Amino acid sequence: MTIKVFIVDDHYMVIEGIRSLLQLEKSIDWVGHATNAESCLAFLKQQLPDVILMDINLPDKSGIDLCKEVKEKYPSVFIIGLSTFNQQSFIQKMMDNGASGYVLKNATQEELMEAIEVVANGKTFLSNEAALSLRSKDNNEAPVITRREKEVLELIAEGLTNNEVAQKLFISPSTVDTHRKNLLVKFDAKNTASLIRLAAQHQLI
Repeated sequence: MTIKVFIVDDHYMVIEGIRSLLQLEKSIDWVGHATNAESCLAFLKQQLPDVILMDINLPDKSGIDLCKEVKEKYPSVFIIGLSTFNQQSFIQKMMDNGASGYVLKNATQEELMEAIEVVANGKTFLSNEAALSLRSKDNNEAPVITRREKEVLELIAEGLTNNEVAQKLFISPSTVDTHRKNLLVKFDAKNTASLIRLAAQHQLI
């Protein structure tokens, strides 16, 4: 099943950058782009995508308001907030207005694809930075982790080294190290042993 993707962003370089990340993906059908809210709404009258990547900063209307309007008119369309802002208030407002996900513009191809696939299946996706920003200060609440982070976490808990995890998941050891560091930050853990203990407490492994 292909996922029809549309992007709304007022920076052409961003549109082209994201299109280049997604154009080789067989599961993605790139249906077009808009550079402002008005042209986005005009497009939606003609054709409905499955997922919209929506910038928060648009010249004629904020993406936060546009998100609400699109969800009210076309509830079947899933929206992923897209921005350079990593501030809790923006993320929370987008989610409150109906967005199903939030990623930053510097997201990797893997993260973008995961976001689109997760959201298209009716679930919520937050990038690492967004999840960290929204994480409750209450340590009783489990942090939000991505599917890939959960895989890495489970293998670390089994006692595998970075190189062994990398081989098992077909990713580079440096990518494993990045996931490990993100997990330490998300769980507010000082080392791998306390990371595993906290993950077990939250029943994530």
